[in-house]
Amino acid sequence: MQCLRPSARKLAKTTTTKITVARALATAVLMVTVGSVLAWCALPYSSRVGANRPPLTQFEKTLRRVPAHISEFSPMSEPLALPVCGDVRPPEALLTPDPLLHVKDDALHVRVSFIVGSDGHVHSPFILDSGGAAEDQIVLRAIRFWRYRPALCNGVPTDSEARVRFSLR
Repeated sequence: MQCLRPSARKLAKTTTTKITVARALATAVLMVTVGSVLAWCALPYSSRVGANRPPLTQFEKTLRRVPAHISEFSPMSEPLALPVCGDVRPPEALLTPDPLLHVKDDALHVRVSFIVGSDGHVHSPFILDSGGAAEDQIVLRAIRFWRYRPALCNGVPTDSEARVRFSLR
């Protein structure tokens, strides 16, 4: 007397075949992946990084020419009401990284005006003296991320106007 009916035997044989095929497929995928990684590691480093990249010494030369910025601050006042400040403290720069400009000549001069809000964020930056459209956009993008400790008027945070001049060192 047999425990398994003929259809149950067929089902067991089909399931065993499927498992064997799945194992063979998984083994093939694993071997292809390992082979690809080994082939990639066998390549010389320069072909993996990018052969058409400029050398690092060229980037180092451009980083030495990072623009320096000089800041000037003046308090903002309401048009008709002048505040009386006995104790005035200008904004204090907390985070002001210089923009990375890729300029050819050493005569770059860009002036920007903006407001340092009572929250310490930069508001309404605009270009006073342009250094070119591309350079102006890079400078404005960098200035929008600057952070300050706001100006104080009698100990109360207040808005102040700032002007920054960028020139190459």
